[in-house]
Amino acid sequence: MPVQEMFHDHSAESIRRRLEGGAEASYLRDWIYGGIDGAVTTFAIVCGVVGANFSTSVILVLGAANIVADGFSMAASNYTGSKAENDEFDRIRAHEEMQVERDPAGEIREIREIYRSKGFDGDDLDRAVEIITSDKKLWVDTMLTEEYGLPMSERSPLKAAVGTFIAFMLCGLVPLLPFFLSEGFITRQDATWWSVGLTGVIFFGIGSLKSRWSLVGWWRSGMETTVIGLGAALIAFGIGFGLKNFI
Repeated sequence: MPVQEMFHDHSAESIRRRLEGGAEASYLRDWIYGGIDGAVTTFAIVCGVVGANFSTSVILVLGAANIVADGFSMAASNYTGSKAENDEFDRIRAHEEMQVERDPAGEIREIREIYRSKGFDGDDLDRAVEIITSDKKLWVDTMLTEEYGLPMSERSPLKAAVGTFIAFMLCGLVPLLPFFLSEGFITRQDATWWSVGLTGVIFFGIGSLKSRWSLVGWWRSGMETTVIGLGAALIAFGIGFGLKNFI
């Protein structure tokens, strides 16, 4: 949730509606991760090929292959990773439910210690433990969040994968666009500088947009992302330039 949207109405009705809806899973990291990686890897290929002084067709072929293959690979990996997180959540929930059934006294002691560490004591502690352990779902949910640090909102593996893939494709295309025009419209050198400029804009744009969900200023977040992205591309250029005499 963007920082500016965190200030909401505190009327009883608004609070009830918000809490009933539950916490929504965030897919921001998937879009940011996919966008940055798409721009970085494709631009790194551009810089490596330019540094090695290969033809424009090599840039387009390798860049297009990277967008499709690496984008799909990232999406598949994100899908698998998100699904593994959900599977782990289900496994731990089943374990805690079994513990509540087999050893309720021990689990009650755990709840007591959790709330004792939060400052509850005496009758307040007894009452809190009684309320929580009277509802099995609340009891298990409390153990999941307090003992294992797990969030109650599960992320959809499919949404995570699709977000990563789309962001990778869109941002990964940007460094290649000038080279599609380099035959008959602009020179190879101009295409290279256009690619640098457009990719820098993408990096800065992603970083600036990311600042909406943080307390970091938009310009600082944008510059940080730009430096990281262009730094990776500079390394690729250096490798390509250094190895061109060996290929």
